[in-house]
Amino acid sequence: MAVRRAAGTRTIAAEPAAHFTPKAYTFLRGLARNNRKEWFEAHRDEYARELRAPLVALVEEMDVRLATIAPEIVGTPKRSIFRIHRDVRFSKDKKPYKTHAACWFYHRDAGHQVGDGAVHGGAGFYFHFSPDEAFCGGGVWMPPRPALAKVREALDEDHETFAALVKAPTFKRRFGALDTEAVLTRMPRGFAETHPAAAWLKYQSFTAGQALTPAQVTSAKLPETLAKAYAALVPWVRWLNRAMGFREASGR
Repeated sequence: MAVRRAAGTRTIAAEPAAHFTPKAYTFLRGLARNNRKEWFEAHRDEYARELRAPLVALVEEMDVRLATIAPEIVGTPKRSIFRIHRDVRFSKDKKPYKTHAACWFYHRDAGHQVGDGAVHGGAGFYFHFSPDEAFCGGGVWMPPRPALAKVREALDEDHETFAALVKAPTFKRRFGALDTEAVLTRMPRGFAETHPAAAWLKYQSFTAGQALTPAQVTSAKLPETLAKAYAALVPWVRWLNRAMGFREASGR
């Protein structure tokens, strides 16, 4: 943790900055080359200082900003920060650690169990960076089947509003098109191939994002950069949340 010199000779700890330094990238590159428990434990203090502390500060800063941008979306260090440890139980790749850092901001009505891997947090916002890429965005990634069914029902009834939101100039300029990592080749059961919302009904995940540069990730203006991106996503995120039964809020 950084320190600052107070009056006289007394030294007090300064609050961690809500952004990262180039040392965070250095740590992640080192972890990618030495992805094993012994190396991580030897560099645990570096992880805590260069990744964990700035992530905590960033989540807390963005939670304050979201109170104005979209009060129903919240963030807490306990539930917003993704663990550095990988779940290798069902993976052939047994490397124990992720080589990126990430956090997300979720709907406050989702409950206190959000973040345990089993509770759906609605549509929200996301931030991710690694030595190879960095981006921020929002939406809902691979919602559970009941939530996905609700989104499809809403598309069946109100696809015009959805289309207008994702085709709006501001949305397209910042985020381009929706991510297409999980799109069906055929229409889901119960919908005709000629449905006017056919393009959207095939989606199983509804996310959009914009790339960030290392200079943006290490800038003191990172919270401001994220806030502007998240604000541009609010109308679309709220459409998704209404579809899934999550309420909009005007304040906290």
